[in-house]
Amino acid sequence: MTGYADRPVVLVGCGRLGSALVEGWLATGAVDPKDLIILTPSEKPVAEAARARGARVNPPMEALHRPRAVVLAVKPAIWRAAVQPLIGAFDHPGVTVSLMAGVRAADIGGVIPGVITRVMPTTGIAQSRGVAALWADADQWRDEVRPLFAPIADVVELEHEALMDAATAVAGSAPAFIYAFVQALAEAGVGQGLSEEAAMRLARGALRSAGAGLETGEGLDALIARIASPGGTTRAGLDAMSEGGDAARAAEAAVSAAVARARALSG
Repeated sequence: MTGYADRPVVLVGCGRLGSALVEGWLATGAVDPKDLIILTPSEKPVAEAARARGARVNPPMEALHRPRAVVLAVKPAIWRAAVQPLIGAFDHPGVTVSLMAGVRAADIGGVIPGVITRVMPTTGIAQSRGVAALWADADQWRDEVRPLFAPIADVVELEHEALMDAATAVAGSAPAFIYAFVQALAEAGVGQGLSEEAAMRLARGALRSAGAGLETGEGLDALIARIASPGGTTRAGLDAMSEGGDAARAAEAAVSAAVARARALSG
């Protein structure tokens, strides 16, 4: 997307999520590097890669005049301190996009003037394979923000801002939950006699295979049925998980804890 050089996209923060966003933009052209300004307190490799392609990194304050979009990718606990020095430079920002878990639009709007929207993407946006929950209180602003993320994520639009906490838990936090389960599978394999290397390679390979299955677009029940033959080993394992309720309890506990933490952050 080009033609906004006089109204740049300003990214505030280039940590894990901000860096993933820039990687996705560079790979897809969703934001032309020449239209991108990155504000980061420390040197980041991806910011330097973007600079080499025309992005501006920590330019003078006057460069922030009339941004098309301001994307906040800083830690929720420090967002006020990160944003406060920039307020005077944002003259009539087009739209502010918060990637911060738990921070309400009303709180951000009390500091930054204009329209506030919220997006919670997964770090898979770096490989253009993410998913992103999007909330805005008007179609106009959803249409403005969606092109920033649609090339790098499956954008799921939410009707109410209050649903962002659940979306954060189910998508934004969930890759770590899944990785933890894969790690537990590998450890269980070691318990059954596999070497640590073999168990981890097998578990990671299983995760890749599961991801490939999702790319078919089939429903999860169909994907499970394709692998779990009646009376077979997979069905035995699934039955053990469902009969004990361990999988459901673990998922409920993880999601509930993430939602509670997001709500605590908003307080």
